[in-house]
Amino acid sequence: MYSLLDSINSPAQLRKLEIKDLPEFAKQLRQFLVESVSKTGGHLSSNLGTVELTVALHYVFNTPHDQLVWDVGHQTYAHKILTGRREGMSRLRMKDGISGFPKREESEYDTFGTAHSSTSISAALGMAVATQLEKSDRRAIAIIGDGAMSAGMAFEALNNAGVMDANLLVVLNDNDMSISKPVGALNNYLAKLMSGNFYATARRAGEKMLGVVPSVLELAKRAEEHMKGMVTPEGTLFEEFGFNYIGPIDGHDVRVLVTTLNNIKNLEGPQFLHVVTRKGAGYRVAEEDPILYHGVGKFDPEQGIVPSKAAKPAKPTYTKVFGAWLCDMAAKDKRLIGITPAMREGSGLVEFSQAYPDRYFDVGIAEQHAVTFAAGAACNDLKPVVAIYSTFLQRAYDQLIHDVALQNLPVMFAIDRAGLVGADGPTHAGSFDLSYLRCIPNMTVMAPSDENECRQMLYTAFKMDTPTAVRYPRGTGPGAEIQKEMTELPIGRGIVRRQGEKIAFLAFGSMLSPCLAAAEELNATVADMRFIKPLDDALIAELAASHDLLVTAEENTTMGGAGSAVMESASQQKINVRILLLGLPDVYLDQGDHAQMLADCGLDGAGIVQSVQNYMT
Repeated sequence: MYSLLDSINSPAQLRKLEIKDLPEFAKQLRQFLVESVSKTGGHLSSNLGTVELTVALHYVFNTPHDQLVWDVGHQTYAHKILTGRREGMSRLRMKDGISGFPKREESEYDTFGTAHSSTSISAALGMAVATQLEKSDRRAIAIIGDGAMSAGMAFEALNNAGVMDANLLVVLNDNDMSISKPVGALNNYLAKLMSGNFYATARRAGEKMLGVVPSVLELAKRAEEHMKGMVTPEGTLFEEFGFNYIGPIDGHDVRVLVTTLNNIKNLEGPQFLHVVTRKGAGYRVAEEDPILYHGVGKFDPEQGIVPSKAAKPAKPTYTKVFGAWLCDMAAKDKRLIGITPAMREGSGLVEFSQAYPDRYFDVGIAEQHAVTFAAGAACNDLKPVVAIYSTFLQRAYDQLIHDVALQNLPVMFAIDRAGLVGADGPTHAGSFDLSYLRCIPNMTVMAPSDENECRQMLYTAFKMDTPTAVRYPRGTGPGAEIQKEMTELPIGRGIVRRQGEKIAFLAFGSMLSPCLAAAEELNATVADMRFIKPLDDALIAELAASHDLLVTAEENTTMGGAGSAVMESASQQKINVRILLLGLPDVYLDQGDHAQMLADCGLDGAGIVQSVQNYMT
């Protein structure tokens, strides 16, 4: 099945193939990709869309000397397979396995770590400038797509690159998709460009001419500019930025890609190649439903993803708890609007978007804009709820401080994927939000310990008229019964869940369950602290007066986190008590099974017991 693929273990070997062999090679690469991901899980439809583009780039450019920067790193599985990591695909996104994203420590072909979007043009421009200063022949190529062009940073980079003479190639992988359906004026603009059949036909004719008669390059360029003036009088957006725009071309015709890239690679200055691809290409079920096949678990490639006939799990995910609450709250308060930066499915907004389309806003991959957009809406008496992953909120930190908190606006942040996130690894882990949120004036920060507490905290946060954040982990909770009636919690008050002696656990959010397990063995008291800011100073003082040791536990870095807040409270109250801080260590934790990662950090029940015993001896 993989006779040709098995003979190629590096881009150098790939470049020895004849161009006529590349379509068959791409076919085998795609088949292997489907088979491999079906066994491990991972991102599928985005990777199927970049097979031919990956092959063509490595075939034409002298990688790793020439530097490929892949934006939205979940589209790089074919790149990994081609660059010596085919066997490693069997442990994709697993502990001690290869990452699901480009990673500089993993391979010299991974020139820049990209898991968040829209960074490739900036990084590649920096590389191009460095190449220019060292007078090297190295080429820098940014491959951007899967919705990443909707982010402001991409346009900041285009604006800068267009006025420089660095040799930069930007390849737009235009698959008309991000993770969710595409939104915004840019997507409409690209669709308009692609609908120009006469222009596309003329471009193909131009490519053939340039390939056959390279000596008339300048004449062809002038003719092309004249044609553009007739077909698209306003020119293209990218040419206004100072790029030489080429395309759109078929991103699944590997021979056209190779011919075009060969023509481009020796051109001077900023170049922009518009490549049209299909997400899920070559695998029918993924083409038909690219959102379903964006991130997959294990499945049978012959059947595709088959809905489970088993009973639905008794425990809903925190994401579903949020989605249900959002719909219930919207029914009660017409001022509520829901905002997401291109994560409708991941953040649990599908039902809300269908029930309240006029109050649902997907702003594209633009976290900074999402937050300031919410702030503006709050100025005019709306009640915005920003549904966002912890790791993505980091990208809008300035807006969080200056546009929301400084003006004390009632914007609520529903922060998903707080803490470790398993297979997605360190780039997507929500390891820092307690630390970066609690230092902001006017912010109220909560962390639920179970599903019902999550619902009540969301309601409590929404009812406040100041900036609020509710952070909750990926996946399911302990299985608490969810009360339909919504009740406001007393602000800044924790609750004792178990009474013991000598040792008191101060559990924040998801750490309540392992603390309760550890407390059974140690006969310890356990407090569900609920609020990180404002902290329950009175409860801290009460527990310190009646116990020998306070142990804080959080699924957040201990540096500046909830445990640090407890120590600050003890200092301010002049309380002399021993305090042990448990949380995530001061390192980036690689991908793996979530439960095992917590155990490795000493944050399961057994690990907490061991940490306390070690501290006491």
